[in-house]
Amino acid sequence: MAPKIERILENFALSEGPHWDEDTQSLYFVDIVNQIINKYVPATKKLTTAATGAHVSFIIPVKGQNNTFIISREREVRVITWDGETDNFSVVRKFETTANSSVNDGKCDSTGRLWTGTLGLNEENVLAEELGHIYSIEKDKITKVADNIAIPNGLAFNKELKKFYYIDSHKKTIDAYDWDIEQGTIKNCQPIFTLETHDIPGIADGMTIDTDGNLWVAIYNGSRVIQIDPRKPETLLCTVPLPAQQPTSIAFGGENLDELYVTTALLEYGTTEKLLPPVNGAVYRITGLGFKGYPGESFVL
Repeated sequence: MAPKIERILENFALSEGPHWDEDTQSLYFVDIVNQIINKYVPATKKLTTAATGAHVSFIIPVKGQNNTFIISREREVRVITWDGETDNFSVVRKFETTANSSVNDGKCDSTGRLWTGTLGLNEENVLAEELGHIYSIEKDKITKVADNIAIPNGLAFNKELKKFYYIDSHKKTIDAYDWDIEQGTIKNCQPIFTLETHDIPGIADGMTIDTDGNLWVAIYNGSRVIQIDPRKPETLLCTVPLPAQQPTSIAFGGENLDELYVTTALLEYGTTEKLLPPVNGAVYRITGLGFKGYPGESFVL
């Protein structure tokens, strides 16, 4: 049976950073261009948004604290309180990076440590990959763990293999680092999948991992999600075509964690045609894939 693809939400400029919260059975995500955080409850089809007033690229719940989240805000990472029912939130704490540009994709590992990257942009907003970094953030500290990042995007973790999977979209590869989960360090970056080798258009963007250890990657300007086996370099397992041209990120969710949620955009970046809603800039749910994933990990404060 072919996977079923449903358009469940519409009219976002750049929806990104989907995070499935198992406790509330909710999908959290952002719209970077419109500078909003979102909570969507599939059971009731209720969407709640709140404006941040600045670049925001992820929202992740804080473990054990109701209505508390960690979000990005330009060069900072902030802890906020938000009831998920109104458009008002309060800032509790700030972590500031040493970067010259905004924080982009972010995700927590199983210890509750946040991993995030900053864009490699100079003061003229021109790509300069030596200016981008990867950071880890724990309860009381922020640590720079890698340099020379241009467009930080997809993250995924394999605790058993001690691998940290990462996407720098500028490279058009999916990479693997050796990962020390206790120390929170990474090293030995190696490419494991190259888009051009497989004639895949677009760039690799957001990413997640299934319970079989395979990676699912959103291909921006490629109208698809791909599944690869990171243990076997250059192994493409399957492709799921999407009606939207710009898939940005993905996350497993649903009661059984067998639904794949896909965020998309409708930007001019990387395309010569004007993309229109409702197909573009929507959030999709894919069922019938035959795979399960993991719920989003919360931040430990």
